Amino acid sequence: MKKYTVWIVIFLLLILIAYSRDTPEKVEPINSSTPEKKGLFFSYIELQNYIKDTDLKKMQANIDKAIKNISNFHFNLIILQVRSQSDAIYESNIFPWSASISSKEGEKSLDVLDYFVKKAHKKGIEVYAWINPYRVRTTEDISTVSKENPAYQYINTDTLFIKDGIYYNPSKDEVINLIADGVKEIVTNYDVDGVLFDDYFYPSDDIDRNDYENYILKNGFLDKSSYNLMMVNKMIEKVHKICKDEHVPFGISPEGNIENNYNKNYADVKLWLKSDKYVDFIMPQIYYGFLNETQSFPKVLSEWNNLITNNNIDLLIALAFYKVGSYDEYAKSGSNEWLNNTDIIMKEVIHSRNSKHYTGFCLFRYGFLFDKKLYTKTSLQEIRNLKKILK
Repeated sequence: MKKYTVWIVIFLLLILIAYSRDTPEKVEPINSSTPEKKGLFFSYIELQNYIKDTDLKKMQANIDKAIKNISNFHFNLIILQVRSQSDAIYESNIFPWSASISSKEGEKSLDVLDYFVKKAHKKGIEVYAWINPYRVRTTEDISTVSKENPAYQYINTDTLFIKDGIYYNPSKDEVINLIADGVKEIVTNYDVDGVLFDDYFYPSDDIDRNDYENYILKNGFLDKSSYNLMMVNKMIEKVHKICKDEHVPFGISPEGNIENNYNKNYADVKLWLKSDKYVDFIMPQIYYGFLNETQSFPKVLSEWNNLITNNNIDLLIALAFYKVGSYDEYAKSGSNEWLNNTDIIMKEVIHSRNSKHYTGFCLFRYGFLFDKKLYTKTSLQEIRNLKKILK
């Protein structure tokens, strides 16, 4: 009888070992009061490549296909870029139709936001409206700005900053009001499940030099960095209140390197994450691998999790699927990590689930998972591994 029992134990152990080799450990989120958000960024690049068409029915069919792909992968959140360059992929009284979905800026097209929201909701998928608040263009070509664009009236004024692109001046009240009004238009007219701003704030420290000098003449000295932070905070606070009044969560996806937010972008993440006045969730772009020599994923994730002192603020993690199978030059000794491994994203999701404030993740971006032309040698295996923990 003892010998028979021993053989049963050995058999069960062999089954357990075989199972553990094929199935990654699934760690449940500590904060499990709500389902884990499993998201995907759908940018203006995706809109141009996979949605844009002169035939409206074809556009609808393209959206249907994208949502089917997203649903079949078990994602439950789409971060849809509704305004990338002072434009709109929806019916707006403020911004012109985006050239991302029409033949030229201002030309009427399908209300892509409306169609996305309705179709995604039928599949149980949430849609967050993703906005780039200050960017007008990625080039310095003013001629591309249509008369319907609110930026047009500011050409040749200090409300627009032109260098390596065209940007609104964050210190102008008219700019703050424009951004806030644009958000209000979305959250009152569309059934979006959230609003997200990305990490583009100050493109240059000189963008509002005249306004800063006038400010210190009237109010006394304040260093330029503090002034920049104050201007962004003023806008963020106003937008958050608009979203809160409409019961729509508002969040920001800042750069993963916390100090860069202060040194380059003037995103006051430390203040936001201890207050009730700025964000409901934060989605840092932790675009690092485990072997990154200066900014390893576990280290940076821990820093962000610990930065949240307001327990009402959720932590979602933006992950770099675009790096799969590529050389990561800034990782130094870990530069080959994304070339040599096929389970980095899967492990990062699992690792994130142990964080106190974690509620989900979002992958950058759709094309790298569903466009075969963008696949690398390791993409398919990385996708297979990720699917194991999303079912």
